[in-house]
Amino acid sequence: MREFANKYGTVLVVGGEGEKCRDVAESYGFRDVITPGDIIKANAATAPFRALTESEIKNSRDLLARGGKLSDIVVEAVFVFADSRDWASDLQIMLDIAQSKGGRLETRSENFDEGPPIYFSHNDVLWSAAHEHVRLGMGALRKIVETVFEDVTGGRKLKTHAFGKPQVSTFEFATRLLQQWRATQHGLAESEPPETVYFVGDTPESDIKGTNAMNEKSKNEWYSILVKTGVYQAGTEPKHKPRKLVDTVLDAVNHGIRREMAKLGTRKDGKGRKLPLDDAALKAISEGRTPNFDLSVDPFAKAVAQ
Repeated sequence: MREFANKYGTVLVVGGEGEKCRDVAESYGFRDVITPGDIIKANAATAPFRALTESEIKNSRDLLARGGKLSDIVVEAVFVFADSRDWASDLQIMLDIAQSKGGRLETRSENFDEGPPIYFSHNDVLWSAAHEHVRLGMGALRKIVETVFEDVTGGRKLKTHAFGKPQVSTFEFATRLLQQWRATQHGLAESEPPETVYFVGDTPESDIKGTNAMNEKSKNEWYSILVKTGVYQAGTEPKHKPRKLVDTVLDAVNHGIRREMAKLGTRKDGKGRKLPLDDAALKAISEGRTPNFDLSVDPFAKAVAQ
């Protein structure tokens, strides 16, 4: 979303607690950031069943202090940065803007096709929380916005946009960051991506779907690992199948180590017995020591030793 800071002037930022998302947006470089709280402060009738707290009234900005009316303010884009803390009022305001004349507050378009773009930072319908069952996430709000818009406009379609997983562009961005980090930290060529990226996630519909899609497109390998600590339900088969299903993140890390070490050859333990490289590495790690290398068959170990 940072890349849009220079593209749009006034933007509505939705979600999160208090002023946190506004602060993030401004740190990205957005020049004029308003929130649903600002709009409700200017016109309480916007959301009849939401009363701002004293803290919200204090921290929300006075849009009328700019001079003129709310209808003089034009929202050029809507960004849902984090999960909404008040779905009803946020939904109402987002729909108002989607139906507006070119993003102008408190107006209504005649044909409902001139509202500003709406961006969501991710598209997860469900997420794992403290409750025993998964909870609704931002992707659910996105579906509601699109569905209700169609209902209130007599069948008009609203196309919103989602960043984050499972969009391949998100994984491509991650690849660029990894390449920069490898170049900075290890002096590797920035043009060369990692040979294998192990992506550990807890949501098949976003984490695994996106990783598998990236693996199909990318020249390097993207290896999907699903942990059972998220929305996965025991005994079910995910629609988007991971390369590996494990219990915990630690199991995922150990699996990645085993798989990479197995590519390198073998090692010998202290008694000269040859062990598979992955088992030896994990055994050494668990005992807090470094296993002996069999330099004759392990060119990687030889290079490290030198």
